[in-house]
Amino acid sequence: MSLSGVLTVSAYIATQMLSDILSLKIAWVAGLSVDAGTFIYPFTFTLRDLVHKVLGRTAARVMIVTAGVINLVMAGLFAFTAWLPPDPTWPLQREFAAILTPVWRIVVASIIAEVFSELTDTEIYHLWVSRVTRRFQWMRVLASNAISIPLDSLIFCWGAFGGRLPVATVWSVFWANVLLKGGVTLVGLPTIYLVREQRAAVGAEAR
Repeated sequence: MSLSGVLTVSAYIATQMLSDILSLKIAWVAGLSVDAGTFIYPFTFTLRDLVHKVLGRTAARVMIVTAGVINLVMAGLFAFTAWLPPDPTWPLQREFAAILTPVWRIVVASIIAEVFSELTDTEIYHLWVSRVTRRFQWMRVLASNAISIPLDSLIFCWGAFGGRLPVATVWSVFWANVLLKGGVTLVGLPTIYLVREQRAAVGAEAR
């Protein structure tokens, strides 16, 4: 694996983990409720595109599923650590448990949304570069993200909050997510030019 491949895979998994941790904070931004992970999570779609460009479709698929497993294990470890009896001299057990003990419905909805939308992103990206064009690389990122971002938000918002919050509120959270993720995608578009496409990976995926 090339150095650029190692760096992009590492950045993708780290960003997935950080976004899930930051999502524990619900912020109030421009009159909308937004989980703080939304400020960093959209970069995972572009990072996925970078991995796809450098290492190919199979590597991107493996990375997506691996990241999902890692996030599930992380949530389990948070739950286990919160369950452990605290040292009598440590005063923050209640605060630790209140913040880091996972709400499993939200965790599962988040992981399902991440894996399904990122795999969809992978297939759209592959179809674009194999059937449409390899030119104008920013277009492959925009095309794949334009489908995967709304899909991710739809699965997460309704999976996590459907039936628990009013319908109007769930749609409000959905649109806040889509708009913010879309904005981050536009900012991150130029990064697709930071790595070089590996022809060996491209040839193997085309067969």
